[in-house]
Amino acid sequence: MDLNDTPAAPALGLREAKKRETRQLISDHATRLFIERGFEHTTIAEIADAARVAKKTVTNYFPRKEDLALDHQDEFVAALAATVTARGAGETPLTALRHAFLAAVAAQDPVAGFAGEAFTRMIAESPTLTSCLRGLHDRREEALTAALADTTGTPPDDITPRTAAALLGGVHRVLFDRIQELTLSGHPSSRIAEVLAQEAPRAFDLLTPALAEYGRRAQA
Repeated sequence: MDLNDTPAAPALGLREAKKRETRQLISDHATRLFIERGFEHTTIAEIADAARVAKKTVTNYFPRKEDLALDHQDEFVAALAATVTARGAGETPLTALRHAFLAAVAAQDPVAGFAGEAFTRMIAESPTLTSCLRGLHDRREEALTAALADTTGTPPDDITPRTAAALLGGVHRVLFDRIQELTLSGHPSSRIAEVLAQEAPRAFDLLTPALAEYGRRAQA
Protein backbone atom coordinates (compact mmCIF):
# COMPACT_ATOMS: atom_id res chain seq x y z
CA MET A 1 0.00 0.00 0.00
CA ASP A 2 1.25 3.51 -0.82
CA LEU A 3 1.20 5.40 2.45
CA ASN A 4 0.86 8.66 0.53
CA ASP A 5 -2.65 7.53 -0.48
CA THR A 6 -4.03 6.99 3.02
CA PRO A 7 -5.15 10.60 3.77
CA ALA A 8 -7.22 10.68 0.57
CA ALA A 9 -10.17 8.70 1.95
CA PRO A 10 -11.05 11.12 4.79
CA ALA A 11 -10.51 14.08 2.46
CA LEU A 12 -12.84 12.58 -0.13
CA GLY A 13 -15.41 11.93 2.59
CA LEU A 14 -15.26 15.54 3.70
CA ARG A 15 -15.64 16.79 0.13
CA GLU A 16 -18.66 14.59 -0.46
CA ALA A 17 -20.21 15.69 2.82
CA LYS A 18 -19.68 19.33 1.86
CA LYS A 19 -21.29 18.72 -1.52
CA ARG A 20 -24.33 17.12 0.12
CA GLU A 21 -24.62 20.03 2.55
CA THR A 22 -24.43 22.56 -0.27
CA ARG A 23 -26.99 20.68 -2.32
CA GLN A 24 -29.38 20.49 0.63
CA LEU A 25 -28.86 24.18 1.41
CA ILE A 26 -29.73 25.18 -2.14
CA SER A 27 -32.75 22.85 -2.17
CA ASP A 28 -34.06 24.21 1.13
CA HIS A 29 -33.81 27.83 0.01
CA ALA A 30 -35.37 27.03 -3.35
CA THR A 31 -38.33 25.28 -1.73
CA ARG A 32 -38.87 28.20 0.66
CA LEU A 33 -38.82 30.74 -2.17
CA PHE A 34 -41.05 28.65 -4.43
CA ILE A 35 -43.64 28.37 -1.66
CA GLU A 36 -43.44 32.08 -0.81
CA ARG A 37 -43.40 33.49 -4.34
CA GLY A 38 -44.52 30.69 -6.64
CA PHE A 39 -42.36 28.54 -8.88
CA GLU A 40 -42.72 30.64 -12.03
CA HIS A 41 -41.94 33.89 -10.20
CA THR A 42 -38.72 32.69 -8.56
CA THR A 43 -35.45 32.93 -10.47
CA ILE A 44 -32.28 30.86 -10.24
CA ALA A 45 -30.40 34.07 -9.39
CA GLU A 46 -32.68 34.69 -6.40
CA ILE A 47 -32.12 31.16 -5.16
CA ALA A 48 -28.37 31.57 -5.53
CA ASP A 49 -28.48 34.83 -3.57
CA ALA A 50 -30.53 33.26 -0.79
CA ALA A 51 -28.14 30.29 -0.52
CA ARG A 52 -25.10 32.58 -0.85
CA VAL A 53 -23.64 30.61 -3.72
CA ALA A 54 -22.92 31.43 -7.35
CA LYS A 55 -25.68 30.95 -9.90
CA LYS A 56 -23.42 28.44 -11.66
CA THR A 57 -23.23 26.42 -8.45
CA VAL A 58 -27.02 26.10 -8.40
CA THR A 59 -27.15 24.85 -11.98
CA ASN A 60 -24.26 22.47 -11.37
CA TYR A 61 -26.30 20.72 -8.68
CA PHE A 62 -29.69 21.21 -10.35
CA PRO A 63 -29.45 21.46 -14.16
CA ARG A 64 -33.14 22.36 -14.53
CA LYS A 65 -35.23 24.66 -12.39
CA GLU A 66 -37.81 21.87 -11.99
CA ASP A 67 -35.12 19.72 -10.36
CA LEU A 68 -35.01 22.18 -7.47
CA ALA A 69 -38.70 21.68 -6.75
CA LEU A 70 -38.95 17.94 -7.44
CA ASP A 71 -35.71 16.69 -5.98
CA HIS A 72 -37.07 13.18 -5.25
CA GLN A 73 -37.97 12.56 -8.89
CA ASP A 74 -35.42 9.81 -9.55
CA GLU A 75 -36.69 7.87 -6.53
CA PHE A 76 -40.27 8.45 -7.64
CA VAL A 77 -39.65 7.17 -11.17
CA ALA A 78 -37.79 4.06 -10.00
CA ALA A 79 -39.99 3.10 -7.03
CA LEU A 80 -42.54 0.79 -8.68
CA ALA A 81 -39.97 -0.95 -10.85
CA ALA A 82 -37.72 -1.52 -7.85
CA THR A 83 -40.58 -3.06 -5.88
CA VAL A 84 -41.45 -5.43 -8.72
CA THR A 85 -37.83 -6.44 -9.26
CA ALA A 86 -37.32 -7.16 -5.55
CA ARG A 87 -40.54 -9.14 -5.04
CA GLY A 88 -40.15 -12.47 -3.32
CA ALA A 89 -40.78 -16.00 -4.49
CA GLY A 90 -44.47 -16.73 -4.92
CA GLU A 91 -45.33 -13.00 -4.92
CA THR A 92 -47.06 -11.25 -7.80
CA PRO A 93 -46.33 -7.67 -8.89
CA LEU A 94 -49.85 -6.70 -7.80
CA THR A 95 -49.31 -8.03 -4.28
CA ALA A 96 -45.83 -6.54 -3.96
CA LEU A 97 -46.97 -3.10 -5.11
CA ARG A 98 -50.04 -3.20 -2.91
CA HIS A 99 -47.99 -3.97 0.20
CA ALA A 100 -45.37 -1.35 -0.71
CA PHE A 101 -47.97 1.35 -1.21
CA LEU A 102 -49.73 0.64 2.08
CA ALA A 103 -46.35 0.72 3.85
CA ALA A 104 -45.62 4.09 2.24
CA VAL A 105 -49.00 5.38 3.41
CA ALA A 106 -48.35 4.20 6.96
CA ALA A 107 -44.96 5.96 6.86
CA GLN A 108 -46.53 9.07 5.27
CA ASP A 109 -43.78 8.92 2.67
CA PRO A 110 -43.25 12.16 0.68
CA VAL A 111 -42.52 10.11 -2.45
CA ALA A 112 -46.04 8.66 -2.19
CA GLY A 113 -47.45 12.19 -2.06
CA PHE A 114 -47.29 13.23 1.60
CA ALA A 115 -45.56 16.54 1.00
CA GLY A 116 -47.63 18.93 3.14
CA GLU A 117 -50.17 21.51 2.09
CA ALA A 118 -47.80 24.37 1.25
CA PHE A 119 -45.57 22.28 -1.00
CA THR A 120 -48.50 20.50 -2.64
CA ARG A 121 -50.23 23.81 -3.36
CA MET A 122 -47.02 25.19 -4.83
CA ILE A 123 -46.97 22.34 -7.34
CA ALA A 124 -50.70 22.52 -8.07
CA GLU A 125 -50.50 26.26 -8.82
CA SER A 126 -47.56 25.88 -11.21
CA PRO A 127 -48.33 24.86 -14.81
CA THR A 128 -44.68 23.93 -15.27
CA LEU A 129 -44.57 21.62 -12.25
CA THR A 130 -47.93 19.97 -12.89
CA SER A 131 -46.76 19.18 -16.42
CA CYS A 132 -43.47 17.87 -15.06
CA LEU A 133 -45.31 15.68 -12.56
CA ARG A 134 -47.39 14.14 -15.35
CA GLY A 135 -44.16 13.36 -17.14
CA LEU A 136 -42.76 11.68 -14.03
CA HIS A 137 -45.85 9.46 -13.82
CA ASP A 138 -45.31 8.49 -17.46
CA ARG A 139 -41.62 7.73 -16.87
CA ARG A 140 -42.51 5.67 -13.80
CA GLU A 141 -44.91 3.59 -15.88
CA GLU A 142 -42.24 3.08 -18.55
CA ALA A 143 -39.76 1.88 -15.91
CA LEU A 144 -42.41 -0.45 -14.51
CA THR A 145 -43.04 -1.87 -17.99
CA ALA A 146 -39.34 -2.67 -18.35
CA ALA A 147 -39.22 -4.32 -14.91
CA LEU A 148 -42.29 -6.43 -15.61
CA ALA A 149 -40.92 -7.53 -18.96
CA ASP A 150 -37.55 -8.39 -17.47
CA THR A 151 -38.85 -10.36 -14.50
CA THR A 152 -41.40 -12.30 -16.57
CA GLY A 153 -39.06 -13.00 -19.47
CA THR A 154 -41.22 -11.06 -21.89
CA PRO A 155 -40.03 -8.72 -24.67
CA PRO A 156 -40.47 -5.10 -23.48
CA ASP A 157 -42.55 -4.24 -26.55
CA ASP A 158 -45.02 -7.06 -25.81
CA ILE A 159 -48.53 -5.88 -25.06
CA THR A 160 -48.79 -7.81 -21.76
CA PRO A 161 -46.22 -5.98 -19.60
CA ARG A 162 -47.26 -2.69 -21.16
CA THR A 163 -50.91 -3.29 -20.28
CA ALA A 164 -50.09 -4.52 -16.77
CA ALA A 165 -47.89 -1.47 -16.18
CA ALA A 166 -50.67 0.82 -17.40
CA LEU A 167 -53.13 -0.75 -14.95
CA LEU A 168 -50.75 -0.75 -11.99
CA GLY A 169 -49.36 2.68 -12.80
CA GLY A 170 -52.88 4.04 -13.23
CA VAL A 171 -53.92 2.93 -9.75
CA HIS A 172 -50.83 4.56 -8.26
CA ARG A 173 -51.54 7.75 -10.17
CA VAL A 174 -55.12 7.84 -8.89
CA LEU A 175 -53.98 7.25 -5.31
CA PHE A 176 -51.25 9.89 -5.59
CA ASP A 177 -53.83 12.38 -6.86
CA ARG A 178 -56.14 11.40 -4.00
CA ILE A 179 -53.43 12.26 -1.48
CA GLN A 180 -52.92 15.61 -3.22
CA GLU A 181 -56.66 16.29 -3.20
CA LEU A 182 -57.01 15.60 0.51
CA THR A 183 -53.88 17.61 1.28
CA LEU A 184 -55.18 20.65 -0.59
CA SER A 185 -58.48 20.30 1.30
CA GLY A 186 -56.56 20.93 4.51
CA HIS A 187 -56.55 17.44 6.00
CA PRO A 188 -53.51 16.57 8.14
CA SER A 189 -51.23 13.80 6.94
CA SER A 190 -52.36 11.49 9.74
CA ARG A 191 -55.98 11.73 8.59
CA ILE A 192 -54.99 11.29 4.93
CA ALA A 193 -53.10 8.14 5.86
CA GLU A 194 -56.21 6.79 7.60
CA VAL A 195 -58.36 7.48 4.52
CA LEU A 196 -55.86 5.95 2.09
CA ALA A 197 -55.45 2.87 4.29
CA GLN A 198 -59.16 2.26 3.68
CA GLU A 199 -59.40 3.35 0.05
CA ALA A 200 -56.19 1.94 -1.44
CA PRO A 201 -57.11 -1.74 -0.91
CA ARG A 202 -60.39 -1.13 -2.74
CA ALA A 203 -58.49 0.38 -5.65
CA PHE A 204 -56.04 -2.52 -5.83
CA ASP A 205 -58.90 -5.01 -5.52
CA LEU A 206 -60.28 -3.76 -8.83
CA LEU A 207 -57.14 -5.12 -10.51
CA THR A 208 -57.37 -8.57 -8.95
CA PRO A 209 -59.49 -10.20 -11.69
CA ALA A 210 -56.91 -9.21 -14.32
CA LEU A 211 -53.62 -9.46 -12.42
CA ALA A 212 -54.13 -11.92 -9.56
CA GLU A 213 -51.66 -14.44 -11.05
CA TYR A 214 -49.72 -12.28 -13.48
CA GLY A 215 -45.97 -12.41 -12.90
CA ARG A 216 -46.08 -14.74 -9.91
CA ARG A 217 -42.56 -15.92 -9.21
CA ALA A 218 -42.06 -19.64 -8.77
CA GLN A 219 -41.32 -20.87 -5.27
CA ALA A 220 -37.70 -21.88 -4.71
